[in-house]
Amino acid sequence: MSVIGAVTRRIAGPRGARQVHVTKGMDGHTVVSVGAGDTDPGQLETVRQLASELDAMRDEMAGLRRELDETLNRLDFTERLLGQVKERGLLSPPKEG
Repeated sequence: MSVIGAVTRRIAGPRGARQVHVTKGMDGHTVVSVGAGDTDPGQLETVRQLASELDAMRDEMAGLRRELDETLNRLDFTERLLGQVKERGLLSPPKEG
């Protein structure tokens, strides 16, 4: 929310002259509302674009977290499997040479 917060503070102007609210909708996406008639439509569109980009980045980050979790689970499984093989003495010692 910090990126959107910075943009909304800039749009709000000195001492919050304009009413700008950023919230999270029920679907988890960022919702931006600006008091009627008190801001430039171009600025409002910029805030909406940034909110959309922020939502896309959040979705991408969630996907990356899922992939990382899956990778860590696979690594953990591999380490346990290698530990079992080592305990049973099934690994030959490294060759010196």
